[in-house]
Amino acid sequence: MLSSGLTLIFSMMGVLNFAHASFYMVGAYVAYSLVGVLGFWPALLLAPLIVGAMGAAFERLALRRVHKFGHVAELLITFGLSYVVLELVQLVWGRTAVPFSPPPELQGSAFTLISSPTQGLSLVLGKAAPELCTAALCSNFPMTKAFMMAVALLMLVALWLLLTRTRVGLVIQASLTHPEMVEALGHNVPRVLMLVFGSGCALAGLAGVVGGITFVTEPNMAAFIGAIIFVVVVVGGIGSLAGAFVGSIVVGLLQTLPLTVDGSLATALTAMGLTVTPETPGYPVLRLALKDVAQILPYLLMVLILIFRPKGLLGTRED
Repeated sequence: MLSSGLTLIFSMMGVLNFAHASFYMVGAYVAYSLVGVLGFWPALLLAPLIVGAMGAAFERLALRRVHKFGHVAELLITFGLSYVVLELVQLVWGRTAVPFSPPPELQGSAFTLISSPTQGLSLVLGKAAPELCTAALCSNFPMTKAFMMAVALLMLVALWLLLTRTRVGLVIQASLTHPEMVEALGHNVPRVLMLVFGSGCALAGLAGVVGGITFVTEPNMAAFIGAIIFVVVVVGGIGSLAGAFVGSIVVGLLQTLPLTVDGSLATALTAMGLTVTPETPGYPVLRLALKDVAQILPYLLMVLILIFRPKGLLGTRED
């Protein structure tokens, strides 16, 4: 959800928004404030619109003024914005986590996986009855994560249809590649770019609302997820919406699946018949279990992508 908004901004404007995760955090906090007044579902619609308006105002009042100075100035001003947003969030909502709970409709389990020695693997919609889990291993899949997956897929499909199947999408794409021609046809290119930046921030705000009820809403949530967004975009291909989707899947699997593996390179070498002892060169690295290095694997993948395929998995290089 976050990488699609960042990809939209970069592919349409050429701006790598360093404060994208900050808009994600603002979306969670704005929704938290609106929930107490309007309820969750109206907040789910209004919070992204408010965050999008904030993003459009930032583009109009600040980012547009430094656009002529190149990418370094754009990076610096968005990087500075992330610090300003963090301080404002702490001033308004405090430095501790806020109790942003999901609505009753999204509480509980979407389905339960039951692994039984006698009956194998079975799936039960909702939460399984306690008697089914007495002699079997049960794993509940939270409703909030199922809702997050559904919203992410709907967002991806809607964004793809907007950019490739509508007149608005054609105007947006033409504004980046042929701005003079678009202006000659009567379109306000700066306004189009402002709306694109605001829309990307609104997508981050929507991700913030869903992420706020799924995870913890606190001031460090932007820093926690900010770095991995850029890994996803680089791996998938900067500017590629399909690449953002594929990169998200790859990075997500790379972060989670190794957590179940207790083996190490030393274990693999031993299974191949080689002897690994503390005197073996590189032994401190060889003995590291895969689950212990799972968090750095996406960054290692990004380094390999930058070395061997700089345009990413589905990106296209422009000469």
